[in-house]
Amino acid sequence: MKNIAFILCVILLAGFSRGQARAEDRTADFSAANKLYAEGQFAAAAAGYEKILQSGAVSPALYFNYGNAEFKCGNLGRAIAAFRSAAQLAPRDAEVRANLDFARSQVQGPVYHEPRWHDWLGSLALNEWAVLVATGFWLTFVLLAAMQLRPALRSRIRGIAISVAAITLLAGAGLGAEAAIHFSRPVVVVIAPEATARSGPFDEAQNAFVAHDGSELAVVDRRNDWLQVTDHAGRIGWLPQKQVELQPGA
Repeated sequence: MKNIAFILCVILLAGFSRGQARAEDRTADFSAANKLYAEGQFAAAAAGYEKILQSGAVSPALYFNYGNAEFKCGNLGRAIAAFRSAAQLAPRDAEVRANLDFARSQVQGPVYHEPRWHDWLGSLALNEWAVLVATGFWLTFVLLAAMQLRPALRSRIRGIAISVAAITLLAGAGLGAEAAIHFSRPVVVVIAPEATARSGPFDEAQNAFVAHDGSELAVVDRRNDWLQVTDHAGRIGWLPQKQVELQPGA
């Protein structure tokens, strides 16, 4: 048993050391990419940020800086996709929202506008909604338990418990709606200078409409390497997946 425990400790320590080394490497890579950006080497900086993202690292600052570098390179679609990812992680960051809105204003064609109720739901990140619901649930449970254990306090606690339970139910509805948007209503951002949407999922199909770099389109259907999309003017067509970047719902 002692040998097994020793082996487990060694494995855990090795895993921790590798994780710490990866974190240090990512920090060094992030600093190097920031330096390239400050020197005006925007393409190299974008490549550096993208390398970190491909390693599995995720943070609002990383997506934000990557979006800025891509925007400086003239890649509107990649910039908007990065700013969208940053906004989903940090929905109340005014600088992220400002850069996203400015990038969107440079796109040709119908401009993306989120419904107001999407803005309200998006004021909290998905994990923040989940934490709010979990906190409300356990607080309600504690209050109900206190009412049972201390009958003398029941009249004082009842109103608080009802209010907390109501807020928790509303938060649960918000969590459900935000999760539905996030997981079941994906969006694509065009990353090609021009993407021709076609009437069917094959190259020989007739042209339906042209979407420009940075256009944000709702996904309607999928077939192999093609996505059926609709723009904000109501036009529908099929795009090859290589011309777009798939994003969760807003």
